Amino acid sequence: MTVQIRPATSADWPRIWPIVEAVVREGETYAYPTDLTSRQARDLWMERPPGATVVAEDDGEVLGTAKMGPNRPGHGDHVGTASFMVAEAGRGRGVGRALGEHVVTWHREHGFRGIQFNAVVESNVAAVRLWRSLGFEIVGTVPGAFRSPAHGYVGLHVMYLPLVD
Repeated sequence: MTVQIRPATSADWPRIWPIVEAVVREGETYAYPTDLTSRQARDLWMERPPGATVVAEDDGEVLGTAKMGPNRPGHGDHVGTASFMVAEAGRGRGVGRALGEHVVTWHREHGFRGIQFNAVVESNVAAVRLWRSLGFEIVGTVPGAFRSPAHGYVGLHVMYLPLVD
């Protein structure tokens, strides 16, 4: 499989929405309302500059998406953040890693000093393992901050990757 990552456009939304909808409805990795509409999701997911949203494709099929940009405005805009969603068909095929590597490179190229993930669900072991393999560290965990349908109350990790020494 050859994953290609490119900027998302508004024309991509009909192919992104099924991925977002499935992840949100599952309720295991994002604190979004499970009844999120397509319009609400588009407003949350499709970043405007200085942020960006991308899609990961294989042979024209959208298998994943990520959004990235400053974690906070103003005096916090030197640290970035990102969010990721991978379609069921893309899981275990390197799509998440390709998106993660892209996001790290994007933040470096845009002069960010680090990347902070604010809420990585601790029961999402595949994501935690992936981010650690890319150099992120867990800098704190808020116990019981996420209500997982499958696991009950679980922690939310704050993870950080410094991009400068």
